[in-house]
Amino acid sequence: MRNFLLCVCWAVPFLFFSFVQSYGADWHAVKWVYDGDTIVLKDGRKVRYIGINAPEIGHADQKAESFGNTAKKFNEKLVSFKKVRLEIGEEQYDQYGRLLAYVFLEEGTFVNKALLKRGYAHILPRKPNGKYEDKFLKVQRNAMLAGKGIWHNWEEKEAGYFGNRHSKRFHLKTCFFGKRIRKENRIFFSRKWDAFWAGFAPCKKCIGKRK
Repeated sequence: MRNFLLCVCWAVPFLFFSFVQSYGADWHAVKWVYDGDTIVLKDGRKVRYIGINAPEIGHADQKAESFGNTAKKFNEKLVSFKKVRLEIGEEQYDQYGRLLAYVFLEEGTFVNKALLKRGYAHILPRKPNGKYEDKFLKVQRNAMLAGKGIWHNWEEKEAGYFGNRHSKRFHLKTCFFGKRIRKENRIFFSRKWDAFWAGFAPCKKCIGKRK
């Protein structure tokens, strides 16, 4: 019995220390914010938020898109110099080598979702990383109905768009990629609003940039 108690006394501090170490290892310090949907960690890794796309910020060769700088400032307010927990996607990296993740603050804020809620981003479906896609769509629809951020005073003329049910991208009817969509995957939208409402994101070639 005495030996058992000694083992327990030694094991409990060890297990507690191991728990603290593993818990602490899940949190990463944010060094700086690149834009509305991308951050850089203290260890140098660049992290791209999964499932959303914020408007572009200004660069030397292009002007900022509407709400691009606002989205970045809001992202800075959320995460700058704070610790975040990363939930890595099934697809871990994008074509630019950025780590793809769902990002959470220590107090529980789901950063990807918070940007959608304020209307500072739209959903960006990306297979196989679709874990929160349905939740994101509900949040986006609420922001659209409330006219928040990019959805404020929305106006557009009906133009006609082809959506791809498989990729969840929508294209102008004249777009080369839109024309190549298989009939079984093609869906027609008369407005961009309708495509966003259905959970589609714009083609980067014919409608807008998608990072």
